[in-house]
Amino acid sequence: MLIDSHCHLNYKGLIERQADVLAQARARGIGGFLNISTRQSEWGDVIATAEREADVWASVGIHPHEADKHADLSADQLLAATDHERVIAIGETGLDYYYDHSDRDAQRRLFRMHIDVARKTGLPVIIHTRDAEEDTLGILKDEMGKGAFPALIHCFTASREFGEQVLELGLTISISGIVTFKNAADLQETVKSVPADRLLVETDAPFLAPVPHRGSTCEPAFVVDTAEFVARLRGVRTEQLAQTTTDNFKRLFSKAAL
Repeated sequence: MLIDSHCHLNYKGLIERQADVLAQARARGIGGFLNISTRQSEWGDVIATAEREADVWASVGIHPHEADKHADLSADQLLAATDHERVIAIGETGLDYYYDHSDRDAQRRLFRMHIDVARKTGLPVIIHTRDAEEDTLGILKDEMGKGAFPALIHCFTASREFGEQVLELGLTISISGIVTFKNAADLQETVKSVPADRLLVETDAPFLAPVPHRGSTCEPAFVVDTAEFVARLRGVRTEQLAQTTTDNFKRLFSKAAL
């Protein structure tokens, strides 16, 4: 069994045929899906999908692109949303200095808020970081100093040095279909050295379809292709990688009933 640890089932490209998307993934052996929210207005629909589908779970959070639009969001609001039995994670949150769609101070404030809620609830915080390694690492180190919290870097594409430092902080690293791209040689080398007990796989569907599906809408079923590629990189059988990443998911997202 494989688990897609990060997908957006309620996004355009998947929502219109969500039932078929899930059926096709299940037919390829996908036994679980973490459906990610990126803005408060999505929380209800993302949770409703998880209520309807027994193998789908939900996250609640604010993507850094949306930080400016959530200036009034309080920690209490985020904390209250985590009470739902199908909500097993917080995020995605983090920092994105590549697009700068939101003010950087606003991004940093919300990132810290998500971490605070993660610390209070014990739920993992799902972190997006792009062109912001220094600030992301600085916030993580500072916040870990206030008290440990579970977390992962989703869709990891950062430097090997950044990866080593977040692993030292106890984080997990999740690998998307980007690892299969021809220009991902550095990432491929990094993936070889990630400790087995800190590794997850994901699609980030409907984005970032892996080889051999480049150019098409990404689907959770394609996590199989990413897992097969990662297994070859690491010199293990796909079945072994599937078991390892599933065990890691269960341990990190302990609120999920598996």
